[in-house]
Amino acid sequence: MAKAKLKTQKTEASVDDFLNSIKDDGQRSDSIAIVKMIQSATGDKPKMWGPAIIGFGKTLLKYESGRELDWFKVGFSPRKTDLTLYGVKNSSDESVLKKLGKYKEGKGCLYIKKLTDVDTAVLKKMIEVASKAK
Repeated sequence: MAKAKLKTQKTEASVDDFLNSIKDDGQRSDSIAIVKMIQSATGDKPKMWGPAIIGFGKTLLKYESGRELDWFKVGFSPRKTDLTLYGVKNSSDESVLKKLGKYKEGKGCLYIKKLTDVDTAVLKKMIEVASKAK
């Protein structure tokens, strides 16, 4: 089956410009720290995906329907109310999540308010596992 065209695609936009445009000082510094953490854990350079997602690495998503999409292994986006991490949760078992700290979760995402709410060593380990799982 042919690859589907995805609205959110990798761009050549500057990750640094995006990070520096975050108005809230705390969210900006947390975002910069998370990007450094993911880059260190994965060994991949950050790339912008659409206007507001920073992705690391590359993988091919395959759906049961046969649909295939180029996507990032691990991603991050500073949203209005949360720092959103993509691709990290699915590779972690419940015992690891219990050690993480204060977070919310979606189907494939982790949402944290600020970096001090979580154990960054646990988060980095989750990112390392996620980046090797795909």
